Amino acid sequence: MNVEHAPDPLPAAAEITTFPEPERLLLHMPVDIRNVSLMVLAGLGLLFVLHWAKAVFIPVMLSILFSYAFSPVVNWLETRRVPRWLGAAVVLLSILGAMGATAYSLSDEAVAMVESLPVAAQKFRNALKRSSGKSTSTLDTVQKAATQIEQAAQEGAAPGATRGVTRVVVERASFNVKDYLWSGTIGLIALVGQTTVVIFLTYFLMLSGDTFRRKMLKLAGPNLSDKKITLQALHEITGQIQRYLQVQLLTSALVGVLTWLALWAIGLDNAAVWGIAAGVLNLVPYVGSLITAVASALVGFLQFGSLNMAVLVGGASLVIHTIVGNIITPWLTSRASRLSPVAVFVALLAWGWLWGVWGLLLGIPIMMMVKSVCDRVDDLKPVGEFLGS
Repeated sequence: MNVEHAPDPLPAAAEITTFPEPERLLLHMPVDIRNVSLMVLAGLGLLFVLHWAKAVFIPVMLSILFSYAFSPVVNWLETRRVPRWLGAAVVLLSILGAMGATAYSLSDEAVAMVESLPVAAQKFRNALKRSSGKSTSTLDTVQKAATQIEQAAQEGAAPGATRGVTRVVVERASFNVKDYLWSGTIGLIALVGQTTVVIFLTYFLMLSGDTFRRKMLKLAGPNLSDKKITLQALHEITGQIQRYLQVQLLTSALVGVLTWLALWAIGLDNAAVWGIAAGVLNLVPYVGSLITAVASALVGFLQFGSLNMAVLVGGASLVIHTIVGNIITPWLTSRASRLSPVAVFVALLAWGWLWGVWGLLLGIPIMMMVKSVCDRVDDLKPVGEFLGS
């Protein structure tokens, strides 16, 4: 009689041990879809308005920034018993006179630099030809390949193969000097008009003084504590923005002077013009220093005909921007709030897309003002923390 034995159980080592799944941690963050949707729509509407009405916003922002930068001088003159209307006029006329005198003194160098552009372009072409020599360059190979592909396409599209197809040739419109001059004149008139608006609006803002501050105190409420807190916040915001703008103007002037002296010592032509360009472009973080270094290096190569001199010219400009931007500027702005590098880069992209070149110049000061306000308002402190370094 056969007896079937049950299979032996698995040994203890072969038993499969199962562990309970860890409990998932959930963040209980209430999200109001309606409020989020309204915020997104409001943000898109704000971007559209800023882009559509940039002809209005750009002069207004320039005037506000200039008034913040020059108001301390007007306030100092007022403490010396100079009427505010006269002090604001003296400050503006002094700045415009200094700019006009600088432009007049450098006009000959600027004209000489513009007149030398065709000669410089010819030198650059000759240098490329000498560097290539008789050997076939990569560019020539690509051009020959493109020509052969085009010939093959034309042979494949023979008249017999494209029966019934009408060939259309689009001719480019000829260059009209009158249209070019007319568009240039319209642009110049618009620039002069916007400059006039900026000058008068800056004067009126400096003339108003603390009028808007007193109005904010009236709107703060009847309690003395609320007015005191509002006044303190306005003082801190104004001081912080003024300090930031003054540091930017000072460091830009320092970069311009150092660049002029360095390029003059190297022997580069029109060094003063390049110094002014370096000072203006220093207001644009990251991008301005790279543009100045690359452009000056190219001009140095065209003038001296040597790659070593081009590297020397571009390197000198880049070193000056690096020293001033990484040592002097942080030391001077140690008391002011600093923006995160990510926020600075994103702000440059956003404002450059909105307002072009003016957006690159105004984007960082605008974000600095936004951060200063957000740091002093309870409901907006998360935004200020996000923008900070």
